[in-house]
Amino acid sequence: MKRIAIVTGASSGMGADFVRQLASRPDLDEIWAVARRSERLAALAAELRSPEPDMRAKARIVPIAADLTKGGAERVRARLESEAPELRLLVLNAGAGRFATFEDSSREDSLGMIDLNIRALTEMAKDALPYLGTGAGMILVASLAGLGPMGNIAVYAATKAYVISFGVAIAEELRSRGIGVTILCPGPVRTEFDRVASKGRSEGMRGTVPAALVVRRCLRAFHRRRRFAFGHWTWALAPFALRLLSRRFLARSAMRIMR
Repeated sequence: MKRIAIVTGASSGMGADFVRQLASRPDLDEIWAVARRSERLAALAAELRSPEPDMRAKARIVPIAADLTKGGAERVRARLESEAPELRLLVLNAGAGRFATFEDSSREDSLGMIDLNIRALTEMAKDALPYLGTGAGMILVASLAGLGPMGNIAVYAATKAYVISFGVAIAEELRSRGIGVTILCPGPVRTEFDRVASKGRSEGMRGTVPAALVVRRCLRAFHRRRRFAFGHWTWALAPFALRLLSRRFLARSAMRIMR
């Protein structure tokens, strides 16, 4: 039986680095790289077909160009049903955010975040369950923003709070089957997220951490069967610090910072 990993949001940022780092694993035959931008997926697959032996991927990269909010999840499910592989790891990394007040955010942006960050993530996790066996698992990419209400990113923070709550719950449900669930809660990562979320007004926050480093630490946490991964030791302090602050203070402070 073919052994695979699936990575969503694989065309850039942490998603692309998940593909790169998983590609060297000898226990995987294929990595299904799922994202909207087919040209970036093709470039990533070409990169990992390097003629240099030490650069070449051990697993075959399978680009799947799909928008998870517009029928893409159904395409992945159909392929799973058709090929019936052994799914070793599902990385649910695809997500979207916007820096704006709820009032200033467009209806399309607000509902789009809910569709991708919550609905598509839940759908993909549900569809994957029949193909996960003992020792396999999921990585759910949340955010430090999901640890409390955040002004100026109200919907985004709320969707990531769902990811955290959902991940903790299903981790307990799946523990008896030997299926691991790790929730990644990063702070500012060096990706194009800030530029996209600000619609080009910002090139990135201060103190960002390289995506490859965050991914490497997340995979290490997953293999150690850790419930949470943060990617940086200072981010790991956030859950304890935030417990000391009121939700109103968090929302107001985030609103000032995001401005």
